[in-house]
Amino acid sequence: MNTFKALGLNDAILQAVTDMGFTEPSEVQEKAIPVLLREATDVVALAQTGTGKTAAFGFPLIQKVDANNRKTQGLIISPTRELCLQITNELKNYSKHVKGLNTVAVYGGANIQEQARQISRGAQIIVATPGRMQDMMRRNLVDISGIDFCVLDEADEMLNMGFYEDITTILADTPKGKQTWLFSATMPKEVARIAKQFMNNPIEITVGTKNMGAENVSHEYYMVNARDRYQALKRLADANPEIFSVVFCRTKRDTQKVAENLIEDGYNASALHGDLSQNQRDLVMKSFRARQIQMLVATDVAARGIDVDDITHVINYQLPDEIETYTHRSGRTGRAGKTGISMVIVSKSELRKIRTLEKIINKQFVQKDIPTGMEICEVQLMHLANDIRNTKINEEINPYLFSINEVLEGLSREEVIKKVFSVEFTRFFNYYQKTKDLNIAVKADLKEESGESTRYFINIGAKDDFDWMSLKDFLKETTGLGDGIYKVDCKDSFSFFNTDTEHKDAILALFEDFKLQGRQVHVEITKDTRGGGGKRKRNDRKSSGGGYGGGGRGRGRRNDSGGGGGRRSDSGDGFRGKSKGSGERRGKSKAEPKENKSPFSGKRRRRDR
Repeated sequence: MNTFKALGLNDAILQAVTDMGFTEPSEVQEKAIPVLLREATDVVALAQTGTGKTAAFGFPLIQKVDANNRKTQGLIISPTRELCLQITNELKNYSKHVKGLNTVAVYGGANIQEQARQISRGAQIIVATPGRMQDMMRRNLVDISGIDFCVLDEADEMLNMGFYEDITTILADTPKGKQTWLFSATMPKEVARIAKQFMNNPIEITVGTKNMGAENVSHEYYMVNARDRYQALKRLADANPEIFSVVFCRTKRDTQKVAENLIEDGYNASALHGDLSQNQRDLVMKSFRARQIQMLVATDVAARGIDVDDITHVINYQLPDEIETYTHRSGRTGRAGKTGISMVIVSKSELRKIRTLEKIINKQFVQKDIPTGMEICEVQLMHLANDIRNTKINEEINPYLFSINEVLEGLSREEVIKKVFSVEFTRFFNYYQKTKDLNIAVKADLKEESGESTRYFINIGAKDDFDWMSLKDFLKETTGLGDGIYKVDCKDSFSFFNTDTEHKDAILALFEDFKLQGRQVHVEITKDTRGGGGKRKRNDRKSSGGGYGGGGRGRGRRNDSGGGGGRRSDSGDGFRGKSKGSGERRGKSKAEPKENKSPFSGKRRRRDR
């Protein structure tokens, strides 16, 4: 059994290890620490985020610097202020039994003169962000010309963030004889160039495979139409009641917007991005670590400082511009030997990126469907059942039991259970019972592109007392196709629907001379779902009252001939082709449901962990 003592660490560090409860070194620690302690050499270490890299370079650095000498001997460069502060705090914990050792954090957003004063009082180790270190060097507030050790942490991410020139400028001001330790999750060409330019025959330490994703993380993708991305995010959250996640967006604007929408819909969410002040960011991270926030919506830059245990999911609301950044995102979960899930919400045009990612991380993504409303209801119901079963009984309730029993007198055990569970179930059922299946729409789009599905325009809609569900029921019954009718989109005075292309001729024949309450119903093939300007596929058909061919805005004239029930199709295609007679209009007077308010809205319960 490997222990930290076997790695060659001194008693002061081993005491700190014991205090923190560490028992066994991680793989990167086991491989890197002996080399860094034993060899006066440059090192390139490749390991995923969350594998214990800070201790892997922190322990040897603390052991090698001279605590009796107050001059700066070690410099650690990290990409963000959050990570800078995190590394500083960890080094202070590691060195708490080393008398006289001082570590100072240097980062933007704090008083630069105060940071300079802390360094002047004696700082053997400086942890800095590239921008602030450059600023201090220009002002002659720091001297790194005599350092013995330089650590580049998360090197790939720093370069992805555009810090190449800053890093090269900083390294150029350090002595050539120093030891440079480069730690990175991936090894893109920019990192290799830094190693070649500023390192001397470095020893390479690799945990796993280069650029490979974390072993304990499974990867899933969910394909939806771009307009349904936010609805998909909410359903993924609802289908995972115990979710504790980071949601990644590409831009600060999207991050703020998604977070605000989630909060408005009743979720415990918050945003983390560069436009927040340092105090705001600290408050957000404090709430997230305390599990008061279940969904932290973040940009890639801001999330570099996130080091929180037990994150269950990483949700890629949008894929990153730099595809390698995905490795860092997914590394937020599955840490310290625990499992995690990385979810990606993609549109069909982004599928090629999934294939590229599979090659980069050497792992396969599993395609999954967005949960349906009824599936979510079942998950939430069983989650409530487990919550009730596992709740510890508070005996302080005993004095009230008699009164409670009086109120519930006459109810059977089954009735009590139904009533208790209906409180939670009804919220989700009412919300989800009329919401659309997000998977059907995107699958229909793919079928349309391949020619396997045909989309139709029909000149009836909400003004005819239909919503999308009642219109779908009407079409299912009229055509006899059942679930062969899909992607129903009900507008004001017209609508759209899809069938498999093999039914195209029969559909057109059925509605060739079809009446609903004496009104002529027209169906045409279209690709224009906006309702205007589409190319007509059957030129011998005429629109009634400003129909589709004229922009689709008109409702169409009712047929005043008093004709009753339409006619059965004689096409012999197997459709029932039956229309209701006048006075038996289909549909209900309801607007098309919008998935804009979560069942959690105003009632999301905080789950204490």
